[in-house]
Amino acid sequence: MSTVRPFRALRPPAALAPRVASPPYDVINTTEARELAAGNAESFLHVSRAEIDLPHGTDEHSAGVYQKARDNLAAFEARGALVRDAEPHLYLYAQQMGTHRQVGVVGCVTVDEYDRDVIKKHEKTRADKEDDRTTHIDVLGAHDEPVFLTYRAAADIDAQCADLARGVPTYDFETPDRVRHTLWVVDTARSAVLAAAFARVPTLYVADGHHRSAAASRVHNKRRGQPGEHDTFLAVIFPHDQMQILAYNRVVRDPQHRSPAQLAAALEARFDVGETREPAPDAPKRFSAYLGGRWRSISVRRGSYDAADPVASLDASICQDQILAPIFGITDPRRDTNVDFVGGIRGARELERRVDQEGFSLALHLHPTQIGELLAVSDAGLLMPPKSTWFEPKLRSGLFVHPF
Repeated sequence: MSTVRPFRALRPPAALAPRVASPPYDVINTTEARELAAGNAESFLHVSRAEIDLPHGTDEHSAGVYQKARDNLAAFEARGALVRDAEPHLYLYAQQMGTHRQVGVVGCVTVDEYDRDVIKKHEKTRADKEDDRTTHIDVLGAHDEPVFLTYRAAADIDAQCADLARGVPTYDFETPDRVRHTLWVVDTARSAVLAAAFARVPTLYVADGHHRSAAASRVHNKRRGQPGEHDTFLAVIFPHDQMQILAYNRVVRDPQHRSPAQLAAALEARFDVGETREPAPDAPKRFSAYLGGRWRSISVRRGSYDAADPVASLDASICQDQILAPIFGITDPRRDTNVDFVGGIRGARELERRVDQEGFSLALHLHPTQIGELLAVSDAGLLMPPKSTWFEPKLRSGLFVHPF
């Protein structure tokens, strides 16, 4: 059973929605946030990245930043840039990116089900990022950015969403990244029917937002016994067969300063290596490596990994176990500064640029993790290697907030 509750969203009037909507806090840095919000007082980045309204050099984790976020959220509401719905609702949120379309249900899920693994995880969280989100949510008194959840698609929910999407949307606009965002407010009666359908879904899965989920649990425990809806947190829930996962690629510095020919030889000792003009691998268990100004194809050898292990058989695990650790000595990719991660949305040209211009020794283009692999790892109660999945399109922030 999965609980998905209607809630009274704090959200922008339709005319302001395109100005309020912003990228999520964790895909841009402070400099990028300043540039994106420049000249736009309604950008939700003033809440999610409140350091942009404080002097340059301000520590983004300082107490003043969290308080500024709270003040800015209150100011948004005071001037009508965000308005609280009078009644609790579920919402339907569709995103169109090129030919890919995904339609999710916006609602609140429960901390209790997260804590009991009815909402399953696949990623280990970092203490510093958990601390940051916990403080942000607690000081803000709201879940301002939704967690991205998925579930095994259910025909009755698909049918309800398709029917709801035939109605007149409340928001319908395109962002500068050419993603179309459409939102419908689901009336009270149909919200109840949709919530009942989710009650028949046995499991939800965190796709993106592990730190926000963990932080919501910590805030609830901190506020336990106090009034407010802190026993739930904000989520957008998509069926698994509509999810789009892009590759999460790597760029690596060689601490031994070997030549491209020497690194190529190290790869050839472990893999079947050839020439390629196409950076993106066309199947799992294949990589592409950029070094010495050209791309090479890498095929994993049969028997070199445990195919029955849902974690060991992931391409991200094979990359770590057969390339990063033995060839470059990178045993902790979360902290080792000799490896960096590049979301697939940035493309192969970005990998080439970072090798050619930033001093990295080589780039590794992976094949995307498959949604079935994510579900299998989560169902087994296991964890994926860091940076295994890059979901696109990203949820826009500011279109719905859950004050508690």
